[in-house]
Amino acid sequence: MVLLSFLVSLGISIWLMNPGAWLFTLDRANHRSLHRGAVPQGGGLGIIFAILMGGGWIAFNEQGVSYLIWLALATFLVVMVSYLDDRTEVAPSWRIATHLLAAAILMISGLTPVELQFPGTTWILPVTPAFIVGVLFLVWMINLYNFMDGMDGFSGGMAVVGFAAFAILGALQGQAVFMQLNLCIAAAAGGFLVLNFPLARIFMGDVGSATLGLLAGAMMLWASHDGIFPLWMGVLIFSPFIVDASVTLLRRGLRGERVWEAHHSHYYQRLVHLGYSHRQVVLLEYGLMLGCAGSAIVAYSWSPERQWLLLSSWGIAYTFIFVLVYVLEAMNIRKMGIT
Repeated sequence: MVLLSFLVSLGISIWLMNPGAWLFTLDRANHRSLHRGAVPQGGGLGIIFAILMGGGWIAFNEQGVSYLIWLALATFLVVMVSYLDDRTEVAPSWRIATHLLAAAILMISGLTPVELQFPGTTWILPVTPAFIVGVLFLVWMINLYNFMDGMDGFSGGMAVVGFAAFAILGALQGQAVFMQLNLCIAAAAGGFLVLNFPLARIFMGDVGSATLGLLAGAMMLWASHDGIFPLWMGVLIFSPFIVDASVTLLRRGLRGERVWEAHHSHYYQRLVHLGYSHRQVVLLEYGLMLGCAGSAIVAYSWSPERQWLLLSSWGIAYTFIFVLVYVLEAMNIRKMGIT
């Protein structure tokens, strides 16, 4: 099933590169884009169809799939509004309303995070605050993944590494349904990535990035609810996206910018503007992704003290990365001033 998910995603993505394809769409570069010209988009549809096939096979062959129906319904809502946005452009208010509805559906399904686990301790939340926290978390995951989908091979690579790590953690806990579904998502993203690695021949579009964001958040809440792994561990695995998007949003908000508008001030975008190629930056990001995912998997059996040390180390590492970007930008400005 994993191989089939990979091949279906790859095959549909190849088809969607054909201007005569029924669902063919183009992403035309603008002043905020990192690419030039027009590139076919909608490769996310290949990812989605492959995941649907994998999820259907799991639902038919396995027991304990109560979350899958709710997850399929929430995914359908996000897919529809994102595809319409790719084709025509949907008002932000309608997109957010749909994201809120999709998130609320998953909370009703039983994924409300009433217990937030941290190394060595657990916070118990009342149902209503937990519902609100869960909805906001999912809406942020949907949108941050969309924000971060701005460089060849980036979102696809994060999906392959992140969901594969979830599958490994699920396997360690003997959670067959969770493991198989995450493997299918990782494989579907991998099929698309073959055509999206720099220089990309197709983009996933909002329909792919928003859906992957929803699935990433949903898998974290599922894992936390069923005791597969704590929420902080899932956040660490996807932290290359979560930290960049969150810090950038905060920085823009403090400057009084319109945070809902497209921009090019994410840290990975700033590296590209400094002159590094898409391939160089994405390979650096892959190293970061693998480091976060690998350390989370290894730390699963560690003591709380060592887990806190790990989180502190990653906090220091991200701070160093952000400061380094600022230093490189200052050196570049100085160099341009001299020349």
